[in-house]
Amino acid sequence: MSYFRRCLPLARQITLLNQTAAPVYYTCQQRISSTSSRFFTKTCLFTLYRPILQSTSSNSQLKIHTSSHHLKRRKIEEEPEKRELDLLRYDMKALKDAPKPALYLGLAGLIPFVSAPLLMTVTQCYYPEVAFAQVAYGASILSFLGGVRWGFAIPESSPAKPDWMNLTNSTVPSLLAWLALLFKDNINEAAVLVVMGLGIALHYDLALLPTYPSWFKALRAILTVVAVFSLIGCIINSSVYPHKSLVSNEP
Repeated sequence: MSYFRRCLPLARQITLLNQTAAPVYYTCQQRISSTSSRFFTKTCLFTLYRPILQSTSSNSQLKIHTSSHHLKRRKIEEEPEKRELDLLRYDMKALKDAPKPALYLGLAGLIPFVSAPLLMTVTQCYYPEVAFAQVAYGASILSFLGGVRWGFAIPESSPAKPDWMNLTNSTVPSLLAWLALLFKDNINEAAVLVVMGLGIALHYDLALLPTYPSWFKALRAILTVVAVFSLIGCIINSSVYPHKSLVSNEP
């Protein structure tokens, strides 16, 4: 009996130790087993798909996500760059925000372009003087567009900087306008140069130098399209209608 009394405190200590140590033991065992399971799963998957990864071309970027439940493979696709037409479609929505003076003066500036082919179509005669007047007006518009870029880039608070790219590209329309005026005896060639200058200026403003307000780029696009088709109309009229001079050559 005395032997059991002496062993009773020792039994109580063993029981208390089991109650405190067992949860810690089981928790550690679960963590170790889960960690080893994940490590074993990833190791097996890597060994299984290693030949596929080595045979994959370096140009195609694949991202493989591994887990204990499923395997996902997806191709990383880069977002395509926005094209000029996409940007122009976005800018057209801002045309309603254009200041009224800029909108009305811009539309009024189309009158010299549109009136030339319209007059020839109504009279069914091609007038070289009228066609050259249209080309000269287009050349002045090209010089104006180059000056607009300079005036926009010079202020310190402007988003466009007066660097080589801005200032040099803005001189190209003026040079084409000057060349067009040199072809006064070949009006169709002069009109082609003006059309090229208008297209290049619009390309600069939409793609290379996209710092203008959205409403201005939308207005520029509309005015350029109408002016280009008006010049092309005069070129077509020169081969369709008979030529008639407004100034008599007789003394």
